[in-house]
Amino acid sequence: MTRATTKRAYDSRSRREAAQATRQSILDAARRLFLEKGYAATTIPEIAQVAGIAVDTVYAAVGKKPALFRLVVEVAISGSDRAVPAEGRDYVRAIRKEADAARKLQLYAAALRRIQPRLAPLFRVLQGAAPLHPELDALWQGISRRRAKNMRLLAKDLAATGRLRPDLSVGKAADIIWSMNSSEFYLLLVEQRGWSPSAFERWLGDAWIRLLLAP
Repeated sequence: MTRATTKRAYDSRSRREAAQATRQSILDAARRLFLEKGYAATTIPEIAQVAGIAVDTVYAAVGKKPALFRLVVEVAISGSDRAVPAEGRDYVRAIRKEADAARKLQLYAAALRRIQPRLAPLFRVLQGAAPLHPELDALWQGISRRRAKNMRLLAKDLAATGRLRPDLSVGKAADIIWSMNSSEFYLLLVEQRGWSPSAFERWLGDAWIRLLLAP
């Protein structure tokens, strides 16, 4: 490799790292302001100011405010710096690899314990803003449908172990998991009733095992 080629590779890597750092600064600033002020009261110029960058850089890096809020939500779900499809997440792979049905549910409860502290506060913002912002209502409905689809896959996975209760269809089992894995459900118990996240995890795994699996 020539010196010129090495320099080009270094420059490319440096630009890529700088772009990633800028993007993360935008996401951090946006999350903070959305949680502090709500969706409607938060502006792109304010986000740029908190992030320490130009307004045009925000638009170039992530787009307009609806796209930015969607990205903040998606990275809260994935736990990384970008949206990750369900099948690409570590906990989903671990659940699918696990042979024991009860352990699958415990793994998912543990994953929700990690996800919901990031995600649930944003859903409170989203729920409040959705009635007045059609693009956020579409985001709310889209994520809800996506969760339902993914829970059907989990219910099929449970049925394949032979442990799903015989009086439960795959669809009904999926609906039970879907209703209890929601941010709303987490906020009711952890925020309003004062449960610790660890208590929520233990109870949720136990409740799913009792509700969904045959003895």
